[in-house]
Amino acid sequence: MTAITGKCITVLLILSSLVGSAIAQENSMQFLSRANAKVAKAAAVKTRWEGPVEGPKLLKNKKLVYIASDMSDAGIYGIFNGVKEATAGAGWEVLFIDCRGRCNQGAAIVSQALEMKPNGIILAGVDAVSQAKGLAAAAAAKVPVIGWHASIKSGAVDGLFTNVTSNPKEAAQIAALYGVVESNSKAGIVVFTDSSNPYSTAKSNAIVEVIKQCESCRLLSVEDVPVAEAYKKMHQVVESLAKRHGAKWTHAIGINDIYFDLMEKPEIAAIIANNKVQGLSAGDGSNTAYKRIRANSLQIGTVPEPLFMHGWQLVDEMNRALSGAQPSGYVTPVHLVTNQNIAYDGGPKNVFDPTNDFRGQYQKIWMK
Repeated sequence: MTAITGKCITVLLILSSLVGSAIAQENSMQFLSRANAKVAKAAAVKTRWEGPVEGPKLLKNKKLVYIASDMSDAGIYGIFNGVKEATAGAGWEVLFIDCRGRCNQGAAIVSQALEMKPNGIILAGVDAVSQAKGLAAAAAAKVPVIGWHASIKSGAVDGLFTNVTSNPKEAAQIAALYGVVESNSKAGIVVFTDSSNPYSTAKSNAIVEVIKQCESCRLLSVEDVPVAEAYKKMHQVVESLAKRHGAKWTHAIGINDIYFDLMEKPEIAAIIANNKVQGLSAGDGSNTAYKRIRANSLQIGTVPEPLFMHGWQLVDEMNRALSGAQPSGYVTPVHLVTNQNIAYDGGPKNVFDPTNDFRGQYQKIWMK
């Protein structure tokens, strides 16, 4: 009787294991199916205008101070060019202050901008919370401050008339999901982040959440490499990763394209040559990222910001603030660039420039 019971228990354990394995496989297939659907939606061509259609006429001859977290960052520099492009015909003067990665260290950078007597201030890539005193001074002086990536949240936040940004969590999720889809759920992933910036931290946390949902993927490590210091630290970090993980390291997901700019350098590229690491970025969409994606060299995807479009939106939001109107409330949807869709939406010029006629749409509003 005992022997039979033992056999029954053994059979039950085997059946339980098989059922558990089948459920896990089904869950994995469902997750991969959902991932494919989200990736396809993000990669679709952006031809339809979904932004504002009403707003105040564009004011003339205003002065803006653009506070940049780091002008060497492709996204920050691209936004600045978008702002200048949008204001070119209206006589606006656009000056800039470059923090070189140190804005969030408590410097009174907004107060410095106020000394330049601007009509408005743009806070680009600078955490609004770190500038609370300066923002209070700007409010007292009745100088509106618009943020770009100045908060995790889009729209009006403390001290800002509004904050222009794509949803950082959605951008990060799409980058991670593409890594899952592209590897058929077999990726060994290292995440690169910058904990000095809350926006970047929100991205890397979202990337990790997605990877953990992929049962057959492996999260090898999360590397905190501040963007402002990456050029000094990246070689040592990559060398350590290659030694620790070897062939298990198949994918790298960064919160920014700059990590792959550095990994492309010959001395670092040689370290990971045998791994054939494939890179994905949850931000920016730099000129160099587009070139790598097109050439199938190191980087296979990026979730770019529409830098020129965001520049135009910043000007529109500032014009609303100066005119006594409300923020537009517009949040741009995320977009994924891969080798399959790089020929569209500005890809031939190595930039995400949606074909939704945003320039014409804003000009219609401003000319009324």
